[in-house]
Amino acid sequence: MAAGKKIAVFPEPGAIGPVMNLVGICQGLRERGHECVFVLDPGLAGTVKGYGFEEQYISCMAPMSPEESAKYWNDFMLKYLPSFRTSPYDQISTYVKGCWEAIADTSRWSVRNGLGDVLRGIRPDLIINDNVALYPDTERVGCPWVRMISCSENEVIDPEIPPHLSGCGEADRACFARYRKRFEEVIKPIHDDFMDFIASCGHERIPFPEFVLPSPYLNLLLYPEPLRFKRSRPLDPEKFVYLDGCVRKESEAYQVPRFAKNEGAPLIYFSFGSLGVSDVDLIKRMIDAFGRAPYRVLANVGAYLDQYGDPPGNVKIASWYPQTAVIPHCDVVIQHGGNNTFMETLYFGKAPLIMPFVWDGHDNAQRVNDTGHGIGMHRYEWTDEQLLGNIERLLSDAVIQKRLAETSAFMQAHDGRATAAQRIDALLASLG
Repeated sequence: MAAGKKIAVFPEPGAIGPVMNLVGICQGLRERGHECVFVLDPGLAGTVKGYGFEEQYISCMAPMSPEESAKYWNDFMLKYLPSFRTSPYDQISTYVKGCWEAIADTSRWSVRNGLGDVLRGIRPDLIINDNVALYPDTERVGCPWVRMISCSENEVIDPEIPPHLSGCGEADRACFARYRKRFEEVIKPIHDDFMDFIASCGHERIPFPEFVLPSPYLNLLLYPEPLRFKRSRPLDPEKFVYLDGCVRKESEAYQVPRFAKNEGAPLIYFSFGSLGVSDVDLIKRMIDAFGRAPYRVLANVGAYLDQYGDPPGNVKIASWYPQTAVIPHCDVVIQHGGNNTFMETLYFGKAPLIMPFVWDGHDNAQRVNDTGHGIGMHRYEWTDEQLLGNIERLLSDAVIQKRLAETSAFMQAHDGRATAAQRIDALLASLG
């Protein structure tokens, strides 16, 4: 054990999911006597202070106010809202292209805006880096770094598993090939430009389609064993550690509110994440359907609360919920399939209904269908009867419920939060 080390934690700029996952890991590290300092975008100020962690700030975007920074990604999602109705394949040339361009730009701005100065000021013994692209300063500070892979497992490439972001079925090789071909046509020019940038920073070029390589020290993945892909190239267990989920602890218990209607009925938690809440018309449509259903519903509507009137008596809306304190009370979790919420849902043995719109939500929606852990369905093409029928199936299907209970027991027994802290602690001890 190597108590008393300082760890800089750098999650993807502007993204709340990786931050929340890393809170759990840092809670475990704190219990082992280490100090974690989060390096956040100014728009996320205050996100981890409530968990007792220090925050420092670096903008990885062109100069703008904290208010503009805070709404940057919401505006980005609104720009691409029409593409959410299209397939993962069609999204390559719209949202996926735009997202990789934006991510590459944040890496460039991180260097211009002094990420290296912020990290050196912390004087870390280790950096935990949760990003899908390389931020050169994280490797130029002079200390070891751990890569946290908080997206779906297939972010780490293998030719025999579905391409990341594709939503392909596990055995659909034709889908693999079609997606990879189109991805290279659209994304490789962005990759080439990005490689020119990292080369200018003194870093070796990275082969396509990777934008960042695994850490030579330690890499952490979330997927639990019952949902993992069968790889043709097994990952080195000394360098790649599956956490089987990693769930933070909330400081306070959650008290389920009383409802004016359907008190005592099954409880549904509904959240499309911090970015998916921009899809206001869809959420209103779903709330309307829920109002005629025999359930109670907690709906997260994010920063758009003022765009909603009074909800039905069996629906409560809020701009935020303490998610890991809420999910244990629920029966079904309707979500977009972001890996953080997906893992939390499985950890507590609750039934996921995934309605994806972008990124690894497509992969996770397909994965629950392939492994029988829930239901992945189209985000827009459904009737009220189909939506509510899927919820009823999740509540009543004994096979799905048994599988969820077994996977939950497995994840809780393995305690990924403690596993991550132990492996990072061991790495620190080995470094002296």
